[in-house]
Amino acid sequence: MSTSLRVQCSSSPSPALSFLSSASSSFHSSSPKFSIFSTVCVSVKPVVSTITCSSVQQSQVSVVNGRIDGQVVERSEIRLGLPSKGRMADDTLDLLKDCQLFVKKINPRQYVAEIPQLSNLQVWFQRPKDIVRQLLTGDLDLGIVGFDTVNEYGKGDEDLIIVHDALEYGDCHLSLAIPQYGDFENINSIRELAQMPQWTEEKPLRVATGFTYLGPKFMKENGLKHVTFSTFDGALEAQPAMGSADAILDLVSSGTTLKENNLKEIEGGVVLESQAVLVASRRSLNRKAVRVTTREILERLEAHLRAGGQFTVTANMRGFSAEEVAEKVLRQPLLSGLQGPTVSPVFCKRDGKAVLDYHVIVICVPKKALYDSVRQLREIGASGVLVSPLTYIFDEEPPRWLQLVSKLEN
Repeated sequence: MSTSLRVQCSSSPSPALSFLSSASSSFHSSSPKFSIFSTVCVSVKPVVSTITCSSVQQSQVSVVNGRIDGQVVERSEIRLGLPSKGRMADDTLDLLKDCQLFVKKINPRQYVAEIPQLSNLQVWFQRPKDIVRQLLTGDLDLGIVGFDTVNEYGKGDEDLIIVHDALEYGDCHLSLAIPQYGDFENINSIRELAQMPQWTEEKPLRVATGFTYLGPKFMKENGLKHVTFSTFDGALEAQPAMGSADAILDLVSSGTTLKENNLKEIEGGVVLESQAVLVASRRSLNRKAVRVTTREILERLEAHLRAGGQFTVTANMRGFSAEEVAEKVLRQPLLSGLQGPTVSPVFCKRDGKAVLDYHVIVICVPKKALYDSVRQLREIGASGVLVSPLTYIFDEEPPRWLQLVSKLEN
């Protein structure tokens, strides 16, 4: 089963798409008569519902984004939204655990949990797209979702602010893919696709996708004027072969599934790169308690993720002074560490006396440069080289926290 959404991209602005639904119900009893009329318009503007109660008197209450009169209801607790299922959910819980933030769920069937290490914090398990929506309505303060989800369902809303943009899992990219055969055999770029003469108002390019905001926006920006978009419940990769679509716009990880279905990515066809991010409501960050909790979460994430790519290297070196040893180390391009080497004296016992023969050096080395760093150490006389993984690297001020404060002030 499929539903089609037709989007005409042109140089002039197209009218906003809206879906209008109305429902009314009434009942009679000893209680007053109630009539409910609701109108829902999906656009950038907030959803407005009007509820009319008729009895002896009539009154109207305007509800905007779930908040009476557009005012965000103050909550004492802080709410963090996490993905409820799938690989993203598992990886998120693993990352928080590695940061010593243990999500405690009393009942596996419940959608609410807590993190004992963070006071007054509630964890709510939701679908990723609902996390973004609830950040916008104020029902959540913080959330962890994919960057693609933030862009698709946030639709550029300025109230969404990225707190950490690289949690290092959920890597993928949103990309346009076309068949390797037929009319598309020699089409290898988005520019060539846009220049194909057969796309007209009567016969538009048919794209299967679940990204009905980013898709039309991307096509218009790349000069494709005649495009229709369809959404499907099943795998998108099958639609071109079935004749239901000419191309697909979907998330790609390795690209293997595309190749196995005779599809190819094209130059300029990547809409965005995505991975898991920590996102917050700008309005929520105006609350002091939310800021304090956000900083602690961010600091733990930054310290752990930064340490993930580093090793501690410890080695002994002969030298009469710490300065002499430090100079030898700093002459090597890979041995400077975070700020520089730590050099300390090592005393050996000789003839009953403490004699200074060695100094121990300690440096941090990037994982990818580990072997070359050890080689350089040995070349300058190091021995007894020990290598240990790092768990955390805490800065005086988390760099991303300083960036966040700057964003909020501006």
